[in-house]
Amino acid sequence: MNRGLYAAASAMLVQETNLDVITHNLANVDTPGYKRRVSANADFSAHLDRIEKVSEDSETKILTYPPFQMNWKGRQTIGTLALASIFSEDVMDATPGVVKNTGNPLDIAIDGAGFFAVADMNGNTYYTREGNFMLSGTNNVVTPEGLLLQGTGGEITVAANARSIEITRSGQILVDGNVAGQVAVFNFENPTYMRHMGGNLLTPTAQSGEAQAVNNVRVFSGSLEMSNVGVVEEMTRMIEAQRIYEGASKALTTHDEQTTKLITSYSRG
Repeated sequence: MNRGLYAAASAMLVQETNLDVITHNLANVDTPGYKRRVSANADFSAHLDRIEKVSEDSETKILTYPPFQMNWKGRQTIGTLALASIFSEDVMDATPGVVKNTGNPLDIAIDGAGFFAVADMNGNTYYTREGNFMLSGTNNVVTPEGLLLQGTGGEITVAANARSIEITRSGQILVDGNVAGQVAVFNFENPTYMRHMGGNLLTPTAQSGEAQAVNNVRVFSGSLEMSNVGVVEEMTRMIEAQRIYEGASKALTTHDEQTTKLITSYSRG
């Protein structure tokens, strides 16, 4: 096994995935509430072992193919890929983004940690930091995609003849001065492990933990939290990933050429 070929090829695959993550971040630089993803790599330390079989005399035999039998005991390692790397996971950077004043009374930005809960028509609940809400045709407070903002008592509905809508610092929705609902905010033990479900929607995972309601809700009304993507930082990461990819590609080509020369030399000898 030519370990150099595997190490170089694995580095190329890792950087391809890394570039996909960076590109997705840059595509959402202007998406309110978007949280950038950060990729993580790991060493490929798995071993390739020969097959073990216990014989009738209780001695461990090592079998190879075509079947040769050796009298060694125990597991025999035929090589490792400790120098190779693999894509491990991508996690969310939960750092808050900059809050921008919009003047729209239904724009909300969470002050501190937490996520809004929104639900689709099938009853599936998602979580987001995107707070650019609006009224639907049925006077429900919804996202631009039509998902229902969840309050402490479920979906929030505004009277059809409402003259004014105001959201207080504590998340109460006042319609013509009367309380029409309370914005619910939820947090997670490890929000970095939440899974993106498309758009700006997130769902919890086993690593993130279950949603826990925030008791003392604090929001900024008439404001939007922007994405936490730094264009300069992402472009720097992209250039680094491209250079690593090019270096691994050259290493792969060199190993291939050297292997070809080695095979040619031995075949002549």
